[in-house]
Amino acid sequence: MPATSKAQQKAAGAALSAKRGETKKSELKGASKGMYKSMSEKQLEEFAETKRKGLPEKKSKH
Repeated sequence: MPATSKAQQKAAGAALSAKRGETKKSELKGASKGMYKSMSEKQLEEFAETKRKGLPEKKSKH
């Protein structure tokens, strides 16, 4: 499932980096911290690899 906003894509990238041990888990904040705990590395890869062109900055509240 692709990310639905640029913010979601960036959070997934940060969480994926921590899952792989490239950054410290303690550096995660907000959505990326929740994604780290609740999603597998494969799921995070799918969100993080979403192309950013055409995505809104933030997901609409609908």
